[in-house]
Amino acid sequence: MYLNKFKIDLNFQNYRPTVYKTLKATFHVVVLLQNVFALFYAENKKLPENFGKVGLCSDRSGYLTNWDMLLQTLLFAVCTLNDIKGTNEIEPNVKPTIRKFKDKLLACLGFPLSMFVGLTFWAIYAVDRELVFPRALDAFFPTWLNHVMHTNIMIFVLIEMATSYCRYPSRKFGLTVVTIFMACYLVWLHVIHAKTGLWVYPILDVLNLPLRIVFFASLLGLTIGLYIVGENLNAVLWAKEIKKIKVDKKKKH
Repeated sequence: MYLNKFKIDLNFQNYRPTVYKTLKATFHVVVLLQNVFALFYAENKKLPENFGKVGLCSDRSGYLTNWDMLLQTLLFAVCTLNDIKGTNEIEPNVKPTIRKFKDKLLACLGFPLSMFVGLTFWAIYAVDRELVFPRALDAFFPTWLNHVMHTNIMIFVLIEMATSYCRYPSRKFGLTVVTIFMACYLVWLHVIHAKTGLWVYPILDVLNLPLRIVFFASLLGLTIGLYIVGENLNAVLWAKEIKKIKVDKKKKH
């Protein structure tokens, strides 16, 4: 009689949605806290005053890595807020503003920039690390921080893509946003060079003007390509759900 009052459902299927939501929310919070700590550590790590004398730029605002870390921190803060106030449903009847913003942020900037920063950094590092991360930085930029800013960003954004459906905007909108972002960064890069006489990345010192133009154009092309890769990856990962959404829309019409 007493036991009949307590009906315990031992079917794990009924618990999975709650467990999944909890794991996803925990993942978002952990990544957010990691990024905040990394930014705090990097910001409070004093660089030597003679950096400029040895040809290294000490202006942290010029590094795309820092721009991307701020962006990734914003992204996972938005993901966390969406877990609390928004929704992670595939296609809710009414999509909260925070969810719309999260989808656009992940699609337009979160994925392409994290992949761009990680792939270009490690590619150049493999060829000649002095062109992108001189050994002089090792004493002030520990290995764990290097991986947080150049490796984890790719891993975590891929996990987010695989576990959370993202409603991609039109390609025209997405490419416009990422192109404007990269253009702003390139302008700021040149502002710093004009003020300090130093390029943020040593690789730019070994390129003359025509080669720098080709270099920047190639990087912009890579960024655009990575946006399209993200769009197609999302379509493959969520093909079944996207098909169902299209079928449901046809039924309504």
